[in-house]
Amino acid sequence: MLVDHDTFLKNLTALFESKREHGSIWLTHKRLIHDGEDSTMKHEDGASDTREYPCLVRVTDGKSTRFSTKVEPGELFKFQAHYGNLLKTSMTTLRKRDKKREKLRAEEASKRKKEMTEPIVLDGSKRGKGRRQQQRKIKALLKQQESQRKHHEREEASKKTESA
Repeated sequence: MLVDHDTFLKNLTALFESKREHGSIWLTHKRLIHDGEDSTMKHEDGASDTREYPCLVRVTDGKSTRFSTKVEPGELFKFQAHYGNLLKTSMTTLRKRDKKREKLRAEEASKRKKEMTEPIVLDGSKRGKGRRQQQRKIKALLKQQESQRKHHEREEASKKTESA
């Protein structure tokens, strides 16, 4: 539903209030192109496009609430000022990043990388007390070699896509 700027900002404020405890809101900004116009950014002769296009700002909560407004180029700065202030005041209750979990995942990744590069030494007898340890080391060595092979394949594939 297309509404004017004041109604858009009032509805957005109400939506932020209703989603304060939990829920998500999606905001999208798009350059509005009318049907029948050329959608390219440059003219055929190579000169850049100097035309000004309106901006479409959409809001949804993913369920029932959807509304949008069309902002003309001359009204953009005024609208952005009100819109920016609204976003600053409404986004005070955002969740903070879980840095402990991110740190833990980074440590686990570095541990896996270290295990992949650290050589496994096969020593000891094939019989008797050290047999289980020997079998575990062989299994770990095979697993390490497989992970290194996969890593090299991924690197080669990424190099091929970069050069293409």
